[in-house]
Amino acid sequence: MFGESSKYAVVTGAFSYTGKYVTRTLLQRGYKVRTLTAHLGRPNDFGPAVQAFPYNFEQPDELRRSLDGASILINTYWVRFNRGRSTFASAIHNTKTLFNAAKSAGVERIVHVSIANPALNSRLAYYHGKAVLEGALVELGVPHSIVRPTVIFGREDILINNIAWFVRKFPVFAIPGDGKYRIRPIYVEDMAALLANAAEQEGNHIVDAVGPETFAFEELVRTIAANIGRSPAIVYLPATIAYAATTIVGGFVGDIILTKQEYEGLMDGLLAPSGPATGQTRLGDWLAANRDRLGVKYASEVARHF
Repeated sequence: MFGESSKYAVVTGAFSYTGKYVTRTLLQRGYKVRTLTAHLGRPNDFGPAVQAFPYNFEQPDELRRSLDGASILINTYWVRFNRGRSTFASAIHNTKTLFNAAKSAGVERIVHVSIANPALNSRLAYYHGKAVLEGALVELGVPHSIVRPTVIFGREDILINNIAWFVRKFPVFAIPGDGKYRIRPIYVEDMAALLANAAEQEGNHIVDAVGPETFAFEELVRTIAANIGRSPAIVYLPATIAYAATTIVGGFVGDIILTKQEYEGLMDGLLAPSGPATGQTRLGDWLAANRDRLGVKYASEVARHF
């Protein structure tokens, strides 16, 4: 379907966040790209340069045909939380279907976006599910790279933007626990470069996608606040109370701000793996350059995906 060139790639979610940036990077490197998406009606910023096809998870033969001729699959597909028919269980099933379709179509390399610190024995379904998929990819036998990000910041980011939104809107910011648990955010363009570089490697690799700075969560909040000219009072709450508070606010904005599992993963230190930085952009520098737009509007995960 793609033709004979070895420079064809399929990217899942090219009209979403990370997928959009890696698609742009691949096009700049001379790849031809198509995307698989659940949002065929979204604006295609790439025009005719990127063809869009549905996921077709329930029709594996159609899914395979949309991958025919591609040498690379870059998979960003996943779900943040259970909502309706979109669940961790369905995401695991669908991703395995995608992997098998890619192998059947002759895809030569799969680059898969996982999460920092996945574990089969994790009590958190998000981290457990990511570990299951890493195992499935290894067993598939197709050469692959697994890229494990923490928090990916950029103009379309949700977490950093919404911390700024809370700081702009409220005089008090509630931090769960002691706020000393750490986070190593990576810039979305650095993440895109990691994924594109992984597509051009040989053999099997696992890499943590982490930036050059490590913040305690309290320090992150204060850094964001300082860059947008705010100085909220910081209060420390038990995680259950902080989660209840964000759930209430989420009801007003029509969104799930943070899930209980995201609170637990953050407080368990899962977003600060050790090892060298694989991204170069400093969050502090980016905040200073984007302070006027950061947190001006609330960024809704539900509106973005549902």
